Amino acid sequence: MTEKVWKDYEAVAACEGFDGIEHSEEELISAWQHLIDTGLAWRLQGWFGRTAMALISAGECSEPETV
Repeated sequence: MTEKVWKDYEAVAACEGFDGIEHSEEELISAWQHLIDTGLAWRLQGWFGRTAMALISAGECSEPETV
């Protein structure tokens, strides 16, 4: 299966749950990873950063790659 390429708005909508789509756990983790990789998780309201850090700590997501 090909991993979804997220647009910023789509990833935020999926993580907050306002897009009206029932996402699989794999899709949600992918959306969170997108927010982490792009840095959006730390530029949005505090809940995003705290949730992103919790997912990283739990091993569900990884820290962003540095270039």
